[in-house]
Amino acid sequence: MEMAADGVTDSPAAWRRLALAVVASAIGGVGMWSVVVVLPAVEAEFGVARAGAALPYSLTMIGFAFGGVLMGRLADRFGVAVPLALGAVALALGYVLSAFATGIVEFAAIQGLLIGMLGASASFSPLLADITHWFERRRGFAVAICASGSYLAGTAWPPVVQHFVSTAGWRATHVGIGIFCLVTLLPLAIAMRRRVGVGPAIGAGAAPGGALAAGAGLSPRALQALLVVAGLACCVAMAMPQVHIVAYCGDLGYGAARGAEMLSLMLGFGIISRIASGWVADRIGGLSTLLLGSTLQGVALFLYLWFDGLTSLYVISALFGLFQGGIVPSYALVVREFFPPGEAGTRVGVVIMATLFGMALGGWMSGLIFDVTGSYGAAFVNGLGWNLLNVSIAAWLLQRRRRILARPDEVTS
Repeated sequence: MEMAADGVTDSPAAWRRLALAVVASAIGGVGMWSVVVVLPAVEAEFGVARAGAALPYSLTMIGFAFGGVLMGRLADRFGVAVPLALGAVALALGYVLSAFATGIVEFAAIQGLLIGMLGASASFSPLLADITHWFERRRGFAVAICASGSYLAGTAWPPVVQHFVSTAGWRATHVGIGIFCLVTLLPLAIAMRRRVGVGPAIGAGAAPGGALAAGAGLSPRALQALLVVAGLACCVAMAMPQVHIVAYCGDLGYGAARGAEMLSLMLGFGIISRIASGWVADRIGGLSTLLLGSTLQGVALFLYLWFDGLTSLYVISALFGLFQGGIVPSYALVVREFFPPGEAGTRVGVVIMATLFGMALGGWMSGLIFDVTGSYGAAFVNGLGWNLLNVSIAAWLLQRRRRILARPDEVTS
């Protein structure tokens, strides 16, 4: 593959690549959302209970989590075009094969392996890592824009899929999605085949001495483990409102429709948050932005404990979206600040995997706490506890790195 010439970072070519990455993320993200839309139709056709019908979504999330690591490793070695092309083929094959599934187990297996693990996963973590190589001064802003592609997918795909499910049926819709992914993502992969030379880290937070010094005096393995715990913790907290706001509004007597509006408001402000956090990260660094976003997310969770009026919940949900949207993209920036560029795809994939498991764990845990206590009050407190863990890790790393950079002789493993 062609290596980019010096001076490509922050250039017009970099901005064109960012536009391609957003489009690819928005298209490939269909794998995360279509399964939710077709759930009622699949449930009715296969004659399964709601838990069985939810199995394809669960396997898709698990596949997406592990696939991010696999696709990130491929991107580190061969460039992002290879996993993106593989993802295009896997999505096409997965959607076409699922259209001919004869049972829920077969449908779920195809969803998890081809659509989640080998398909949709190629359109998020590898693209985030790749974009970090193309920007230096505006890296935070660029990564935030790229990360918004998944939110665009969640905004655009559900109504489109629902329209075709209601007019042509879910099987024909799946065939159409597969063909569309193939004919759009393959050309995008070809257009993104160019690679930037991956040399020593030079971004914000990099320091003489390499990843060890930049990593606040920790070994790469220890630092990666801390980021995994932080990613898991922040998303356990994040899952409480995102997963349960609709049910919460129903329990309060406001109705599920109000809760759905709050969720939509939350995601809409999340897009604003992602872009704004990128602008902030370019000025204060990825780790400081992570700490800021996590702290503000805790504030919003705290407000949920004290206010449950309809207007209050709309306002707090908007604030929650505004505060939390930039947290996950910040991890990609932290990885680039602390680790060699050539490891970005794999390491970003590992942290993103942890955030996905955090969302899954947080959603389940909040439901369990509700079942035990009969209210969501304790679930919000549980979310605050996990959020505090994430804030503590980010604050400790930031303080330790500042001390190490001020006195390099203190670096220890």
